[in-house]
Amino acid sequence: MEIVSRYTMKYIIEHMEEGFSEWVILEYSQILREVGAENLILSSLPESTTEKDIPQRLLKLGLRWTTKDLKGINEDFKDLELLKDGRVCLLDPRATIDLQPEDATKFDYFVFGGILGDHPPRDRTKELKTAYPNLLISRRLGDKQMTTDTAIRTTQLIIKDRIAFEDIKFIDYPEFRFNKNEATEMPFRYVLDKEGKPILPEGMLDLIKKDSAQSLDDLLM
Repeated sequence: MEIVSRYTMKYIIEHMEEGFSEWVILEYSQILREVGAENLILSSLPESTTEKDIPQRLLKLGLRWTTKDLKGINEDFKDLELLKDGRVCLLDPRATIDLQPEDATKFDYFVFGGILGDHPPRDRTKELKTAYPNLLISRRLGDKQMTTDTAIRTTQLIIKDRIAFEDIKFIDYPEFRFNKNEATEMPFRYVLDKEGKPILPEGMLDLIKKDSAQSLDDLLM
């Protein structure tokens, strides 16, 4: 069986947001550590964005970013393979076909529409499909909402490690209890680690605990 290198696939997050919340910084930091800075592009930042607008923690991890959209990414990153029609996979919760290990040979890029963990979810993928009808081919990662780092982690397991989606161990809507009177249920699906615990970005549990009095919307903003 062909082994796909972790450095083969490129991941693009269409950020489409003003600024970076602490939640987003923690998620993007974790993604950078897991896939490597050379394999992640943050695209479609507001046109007025300058380097001083990018959190230092992300810059130190080597984040590559651009205000260009998908069609313009190659203008800023000449080292990247051209984005070709039909070779770019959009992870779309409304797609009819689930991502499979065999898709490793079909796509060069995987695109994620901003904060997949929005609750309730915003239809970012519909906007992208409308904007790039020939460029993007849709695939699904099950029928539950995931945070962006979970979606990329799941894609890695399927494409890099050749694990079928149905064989990945998940937990849906886990509750994190901090004491007998304080707990927070997260309305997302997470990958489980070898000890059966949901995988969160470094520092995320502390953020959830610190802000447990706030609504989830406040955390994501």
